[in-house]
Amino acid sequence: GNLEDYEETVKKAKEAWKVWADIPAPKRGEIVRQIGDALRQKIKVLGSLVSLEMGKIFVEGVGEVQEYVDVCDYAVGLSRMIGGPILPSERPGHALIEQWNPVGLVGVITAFNFPVAVYGWNSAIAMICGNACLWKGAPTTSLVSVAVTKIIAKVLEDNKLPGAICSLVCGGADIGTAMARDERMDLLSFTGSTKVGKQVALMVQERFGRSLLELGGNNAIIVFEDADLNLVIPSALFAAVGTAGQRCTTARRLFLHESIHDEVVAKLAKAYAQVRIGDPWDSDTLYGPLHTKEAVKMFLDAVEQAKQQGGSVVCGGKVINRPGNYVEPTIVTGLPHNAPIVHTETFAPILYVLKFKEEEEVFAWNNEVKQGLSSSIFTKDLGRIFRWLGPKGSDCGIVNVNIPTSGAEIGGAFGGEKHTGGGRESGSDSWKLYMRRST
Repeated sequence: GNLEDYEETVKKAKEAWKVWADIPAPKRGEIVRQIGDALRQKIKVLGSLVSLEMGKIFVEGVGEVQEYVDVCDYAVGLSRMIGGPILPSERPGHALIEQWNPVGLVGVITAFNFPVAVYGWNSAIAMICGNACLWKGAPTTSLVSVAVTKIIAKVLEDNKLPGAICSLVCGGADIGTAMARDERMDLLSFTGSTKVGKQVALMVQERFGRSLLELGGNNAIIVFEDADLNLVIPSALFAAVGTAGQRCTTARRLFLHESIHDEVVAKLAKAYAQVRIGDPWDSDTLYGPLHTKEAVKMFLDAVEQAKQQGGSVVCGGKVINRPGNYVEPTIVTGLPHNAPIVHTETFAPILYVLKFKEEEEVFAWNNEVKQGLSSSIFTKDLGRIFRWLGPKGSDCGIVNVNIPTSGAEIGGAFGGEKHTGGGRESGSDSWKLYMRRST
């Protein structure tokens, strides 16, 4: 789409909002329920399309559509529960009410790595709150964006509602910039890199607009000497290698207590050697290609920098000689916790394994990076678990115990602190971000 298409779409979406805002919230929930059902019916073909266009393995593609389905179910229940309290007024014969209203038009800019789920988290919740949506998916996954929008539009139109309630403009940075600068965009939800997110935030802030930011992650797993290694190895493998290292919640740093460092590295390298690499559509494949040629270059640059900064490549580190953007899942040891490359989020399957001695230092190392998305510890010590969850523990938005960094549940608010942007999507009270409060 070009800027003329964008202009026409915003006008249509704003008109459609007038219709949508008049519909009672539980009825909006019923429409969202039907969208979830329509996605259920096409889950395998949509999962295939995600796999084809993004490169993640088929089960992950299907799983991503399932997340949209699940968040629709969640939103249906929420449509009968959102609201504010009636508070005691200090003035006799007066009522004090907290009223929540939709913001209006929600712009949603999503990234290539989750081309369905992230839009689902936003649109299902935004819709039951009474907002219209305008979506710009990643330019490299536009087929997925078009397919999902067609499914939603059919449900809306079958219910005699304008399809423009959920609008789409495919395009590049020109469309994204227009959305960020557009005063008609009442909330802009942006998922992507910290670098671009910062530009978006400044453009939106310049017009006193509202933004919801889901940006980078440099996530750590910390393994203490009392950890169950039978849990640690598959968890670290899944967190570092899943989606070929292209999740914002991917584990990029693995802190191992010095007493178990060598043992875990040996076991993990053995597990890495067994990862089945291949065509994402093949049901045996666990690990597919990177999304683009640029990603392969970033991977190679990062491996080179890691070596220059004193790291040793235990396994991987090379491009795989086969068609497509395949690289070897990589483990690097021997770097200090504060090496520049360790503090850089490379969107590729490189895991930096680092040694530590004490709880206090490793908690500080977890928190010393700019991003604050996901984090995890493996331990059986109950006191330590509660310290980790407490004010001097992890500073991340997602804090795990004895599970990987890379999972999330739709029932909890998803997002992170610091350079991750501070946004929250999906469950809990994140619906409030899509509404405005009047007292």
